[in-house]
Amino acid sequence: MIDRILVVDDEFLIRQLLEETAARRGLEVVTAGSGEEAVDILETQEFQMAFVDMKMSRMTGMDVLKFVRKKCPAMLMVIMTAYGTIDTAIEAMKIGAFDFIIKPFSPDQMDILIEKGRLWLQLHERDNYFREEITGVADVSHRAIGDSPQMCEVNRLIRRVAPTDATVLLTGESGTGKELIASEIHRLSDPDGNKPYIRMNCAAVPENLLESELFGHEKGAFTGAVERRVGRFELADGGTLLLDEIGEIKPAMQSKLLRVLQESEFERVGGNKTIKVNVRVIASTNRDLKKEVENNNFREDLFYRLNVFPIHLPPLRERNGDAVMIARHYLEFQGRKLGRKLELDDTAAHLILNYSWPGNIRELQNVIERIAILEDGPEIMACHFPVDMQKNVESMPVESAQSCRSMTGGAAVPVDELFDMREIERRTIVSALSKTNGNRTQAATLLGFSVRTLRNKLNEYRNDPGMMSSLTDLSGELEL
Repeated sequence: MIDRILVVDDEFLIRQLLEETAARRGLEVVTAGSGEEAVDILETQEFQMAFVDMKMSRMTGMDVLKFVRKKCPAMLMVIMTAYGTIDTAIEAMKIGAFDFIIKPFSPDQMDILIEKGRLWLQLHERDNYFREEITGVADVSHRAIGDSPQMCEVNRLIRRVAPTDATVLLTGESGTGKELIASEIHRLSDPDGNKPYIRMNCAAVPENLLESELFGHEKGAFTGAVERRVGRFELADGGTLLLDEIGEIKPAMQSKLLRVLQESEFERVGGNKTIKVNVRVIASTNRDLKKEVENNNFREDLFYRLNVFPIHLPPLRERNGDAVMIARHYLEFQGRKLGRKLELDDTAAHLILNYSWPGNIRELQNVIERIAILEDGPEIMACHFPVDMQKNVESMPVESAQSCRSMTGGAAVPVDELFDMREIERRTIVSALSKTNGNRTQAATLLGFSVRTLRNKLNEYRNDPGMMSSLTDLSGELEL
C-alpha cells in the first residue's frame, strides 16, 4: 500500500505539481527543496515512495539514492531526469532506483508510476514474506520450505549454481514457485544487494513489442516511439535477468535472443550501435521445451544454450508432507495480518495432505487466504475448506472427523453429516453471510461465487423446508 510520498526537487513548481497530483489520489505528500533536506526528513519519517530530481545543487539525486539504499531500502525511489541525463538515470536503476521519469511529464504519467509502485509493493509484500518465512528459514542456506527429497535436491542445486554465472533453466508446472526460486538464486549470488535483478514475463508482452522490451529502441524507430527506451538486457547489465515463460517466445524472436546469449551484445530497435552487456540469464517455463523442439516450436540451439543448469520444481502433489508445512506458514502469515491466531487441526492437515493441488503452491496460498478471511479460528478444520476440495480427497479417519466443529456454536458435527456436501455448503454460505452482515455481494466475493449463484442457492434452500429451517437456526436474526 502507498499512502505517503516524498517529493524532492529544487523547483517549486515541480514540487507543487507532484503534490497536487498525489493529493488527488488521497495520498499524504511531504516535499523537500534539496537533497540535504530530504535526508533530514528521511532520518525521522517513513515513506513508501519518493520522487527525486537527479540534478540538484550540492547533494544530487544519486546521493539521495545511496542514502536510501542504506537507511530505508524498502522505499521505492523514482528518479526525475531531463532527456540529456537518461544514462545517469539508468545507472541509478542498476543500483536500486525503482524507475525513472523524463521531464517534463504529465500528471497521468505520475499516476501510472504510483499505481505501478502500489502493485509492486503488493506483490513483494508476499514475496518478501515467502523469502523470509516460507522459503527462508533463518539459516544460511535460505532453503525453499519443505523437507521432501525433491526439495532437498532443489535447495542443493540452488546453493551450487548461485555463486556462478551459469544460465539456469527452471521448469515445472504453473504455481510451483519458479519465480521465487529465481529471485533466491539471484539473492544468493549477490549477498551485498548491489547487482540489478530485472524480471520480464515473456507471455505478457505482445509479440510486436517483445524486441523493444528486451533490447530497447531509439526515438522514431516505429510509430509511437517518441523517446529512446532502454531494454531489459541493458537494465540488467552486471546482474540477473529472469525471462519468465520463455517457451512463449515465437521462433523469429528466438534467433535474436540466441545471439545475445552467445555474444552478449545487441542493438536497440532502430539503432546501429552495438551494446555489450554482462547479464546472467535465468529462464523459466511450464512447457516441455524438448517436445517444443521436436514440434519445431522452439529452436534446438536456443534450448541447449538455456539448458546449461536445469532445475526442475516438482508439483506439490509429489512433495510428500510439504503442503501441510507450507499451509501452516501461510496460515500464520494471514493470522498476523488479520490480528488473530489461526491453526490447522488434524482434519485440515489430512485434507491438505490428500488433495492433489492441481494449482500447486499458488492454489494452496489462495485457499488459505480465503479461509483465514472467513474463519475466526483458532482452529481451522476440513469443513472450512471449499466443498470441491472435500469431494476430491479420501474420507478422514473417524477420530479426526469427530474433532471437526460446526461454524457457529462449536458443537461437534455428527460423523455421518461431515461429508454431506449440501450441509457443508450451506454452513459455508451462512458463515460468509454472517461475516458480511447479510451483504450478498460481499458474501459472494468471499465464497468465490457470482451473486446470481448465491441467490439461486438461497432460493433452493427456501424450497426445501428442512434446509431452510436449519439455515434459519444457524443465521439467527440474519435476513436472507
